Amino acid sequence: MSESDKRISLNKGYTEKGFAERVFHIHLRLLNDKDEIYFRDYLNEHMEIAKAYENLKLNLWKEYEHDRDRYTAEKTEFVNKYTRLAKESL
Repeated sequence: MSESDKRISLNKGYTEKGFAERVFHIHLRLLNDKDEIYFRDYLNEHMEIAKAYENLKLNLWKEYEHDRDRYTAEKTEFVNKYTRLAKESL
């Protein structure tokens, strides 16, 4: 579904008419690419930010239910901001 120099995302189950009965995501990363772990840990330590992320995802889901690329793009700034803060707090 997407590819960059450091990551590949493979997804199955997204169709033009909506979701298939089952949806799968496989994320491939270079060794030591741990951004998701930093982000996860930051959310676990800052419940107010976790709640804001939950609200963002719910609102985006309603608006972009059948547009995975746009859904992801719209939450990227939030994820990048708190991933950066997590790394800076180490």
